[in-house]
Amino acid sequence: MAVLMAVLGMVLVLCICSALLRWNEVKYRKKGLPPGTMGWPVFGETTEFLKQGPNFMINQRARYGSFFKSHILGCPTIVSMDPELNRYILMNEAKGLVPGYPQSMLDILGKCNIAAVDGSTHKYMRGALLALISPTMIRDQLLPKIDEFMRSHLSNWDSQIINIQEKTKEMALLSSLKQIAGIESSSISQPFMTEFFKLVLGTLSLPIDLPGTNYRRGFQARINILNMLRGLIEERRASQETHQDMLGCLMRREENRYKLTDEEIIDQIITILYSGYETVSTTSMMAIKYLHDHPKVLQELREEHLAIRGRKKPEDPIDLNDLKSMRLTRAVIFETSRLATIVNGVLRKTTQDMELNGFLIPKGWRIYVYTREINYDPFLYPEPFNFNPWRWLDKSLESQSHLLIFGGGSRQCPGKELGIAEISTFLHYFVTRYRWEELGGDKLMKFPRVEAPNGLHIRISSY
Repeated sequence: MAVLMAVLGMVLVLCICSALLRWNEVKYRKKGLPPGTMGWPVFGETTEFLKQGPNFMINQRARYGSFFKSHILGCPTIVSMDPELNRYILMNEAKGLVPGYPQSMLDILGKCNIAAVDGSTHKYMRGALLALISPTMIRDQLLPKIDEFMRSHLSNWDSQIINIQEKTKEMALLSSLKQIAGIESSSISQPFMTEFFKLVLGTLSLPIDLPGTNYRRGFQARINILNMLRGLIEERRASQETHQDMLGCLMRREENRYKLTDEEIIDQIITILYSGYETVSTTSMMAIKYLHDHPKVLQELREEHLAIRGRKKPEDPIDLNDLKSMRLTRAVIFETSRLATIVNGVLRKTTQDMELNGFLIPKGWRIYVYTREINYDPFLYPEPFNFNPWRWLDKSLESQSHLLIFGGGSRQCPGKELGIAEISTFLHYFVTRYRWEELGGDKLMKFPRVEAPNGLHIRISSY
């Protein structure tokens, strides 16, 4: 009897599951939508997407083509894997397409975050951001701070075993904090770093506001960071001192073309920290990994940096002319970004019913511009799974229309050159000071984020 009840129970569960799947497919069977599957109610196909990663996308493309529907990350989504269409979507934000980032990211990064706004507001906020990281600002104010920080951060690593993932995360955040808050950054760096790491995890979680969830912790971290930054702004106003850093520039309203409120200033600071943190830290870690695995590239890169060092006194900082001479270094950064695929794609949202690729996309649907696979297109990159930075010495490759590792259109990463300057300076001091070897046994995950779950440990010795 017990066995019969168990069998009937299993049959009932299977019937319910089948009915739920069928109901969800019927719910989204609207005329004009592209082919695809929608998975479970509420959860959709998010579990399969996160578990299978790139294979999920490849399998769906094999079944339905390069433009298909799904339900991932909490909402109905159109996935585009077509290079030409992806470029069109990124270049035509004004035609009914706006950023479509997950709700958790919008909640935690703030409503004035550049990724959350569109139209004239986006243009204004982007202009304010570009004024902070212009070539002149990089040359005169930011690069000296970056150089000073990297010299200090990379000191005393000799004869140590370090987790390079942890070190590059600290590097990316603290370097940005120094550029933003100058000398005062040291007083808040440790508590700020603790809260910031919680904030990052919160933006990558489901927006479930319950105790113990990453979302709740991330949102609380935002509140704590707001309090720290508000306190810093109030202290500066009280002192009436002039500060030559990003925060000082944002606060000088009378000299600034872009006059931001305190709320906008704080969200701008969080934007700068967040947008650079993941890309700079992960690209730096993976560059160390690839250089270790490719001694010929490392040898040539080290020669490039030793030549720069040979033209300078030991105390002389890296300057803009030095950066311009780092041709192979820049190529290593581009090749690392391509091969590791630090960014898999970007999200857009329709503001009205619109036709795209011959299909009718309803208002409010997300469009996932999935750019990962183009990084491994053999027509664009011969032998695409080989680490070959020399391919980027042909400068025309940087300007080809399908290069989307830094985004595209009006939302191309505004901090691209600043990030390259940070990674280049980090590599300069690392390869001219140290040799290293991996301890082995550390695993790397490539999706949904590039990370070493248990760290990437290396043994360092002096060069």
